[in-house]
Amino acid sequence: MSITILGIESSCDDTSAAVIQDGYLLSNLIADQDVHRNYGGVVPELASRAHQQNIIPVVEQAIKSAGISRDEINAVAFTRGPGLLGSLLVGTSFAKGLAMSLNIPIIEVNHLQAHILAQFIRKKEKPSGIPSFPFLSLLVSGGHTQLMVVRDYLDMETIGRTIDDAAGEAFDKCGKVIGLPYPAGPEIDKLSVHGDQESFQFNKPRIKDLDFSFSGLKTSFLYFVRDKVKEDKDFVQKRKQDLCASLQKTIIDILLNKLIKATEKTGIRNIGVAGGVSANSALRNTLTNEAQKRDWDVCFPEFEFATDNAAMIAITGYFKFKKGLFSLLDIVPLARMDI
Repeated sequence: MSITILGIESSCDDTSAAVIQDGYLLSNLIADQDVHRNYGGVVPELASRAHQQNIIPVVEQAIKSAGISRDEINAVAFTRGPGLLGSLLVGTSFAKGLAMSLNIPIIEVNHLQAHILAQFIRKKEKPSGIPSFPFLSLLVSGGHTQLMVVRDYLDMETIGRTIDDAAGEAFDKCGKVIGLPYPAGPEIDKLSVHGDQESFQFNKPRIKDLDFSFSGLKTSFLYFVRDKVKEDKDFVQKRKQDLCASLQKTIIDILLNKLIKATEKTGIRNIGVAGGVSANSALRNTLTNEAQKRDWDVCFPEFEFATDNAAMIAITGYFKFKKGLFSLLDIVPLARMDI
């Protein structure tokens, strides 16, 4: 008998629904919210309202695109946290209501854990690289930067995390300083291709052990740009590509340094990269080249599974379903949540 999981993701500003059957992807739909571009970041109240408008049509389309009926769904997996509480509440409430109407169980999913397990999503028409256990996971996104030891699908241990800002947040906020639209990460990646990454030097925080920090880098970048603009009001426009390339290299250097330390400390050479920043082309190239030098086996999620999506929620729900890890209907969303 097949196991069919409907996944619902609503942790931030994307409403997404996906169907996974026996570990294979049948559909993955995402409705984004362009309104936040006008504000340079996600506005929580606007996000939750948009989720209410989008969730019914997105779920219906995901089921239709999967070519299944509602009666074939065995469980509804949903993001419990971490994320924006109002957004999470919409997804949680909808998952409960749908599951009750179908008389099937619900499965809570940790958003961070789901990012890591996104690499295990299979496509029948295109096999993808899957990391072998145990592996080190470098989770890099707008809200989180963590190093994890992953021993099994549901057995993960955090060995390093950011003590302040995340890598993705550094990309976005530094990008805002030089007038780039939100989210700035993809724009910085594009502009960096034509810039000189050695043009400028920015602060690299010295944090002990395997923890990260990016607040000092943001401050260093802000003050540097401010001082240069005082000398030449057109500085940013003239050197935007070099600024992006130098900033991107600094962030990648920080991530790589900690990853090297983690491999030396744990002895693990299998690496899985997860989160929205894993889509960054320079990060992928750097880690791929480093893997060849250090005899690492590095895996990246497909681009469509790097950013927030319901397929990663559904695949996590699939693994939890197989272990009978269901949730009660009185469960509530959590804005903060550790693995």
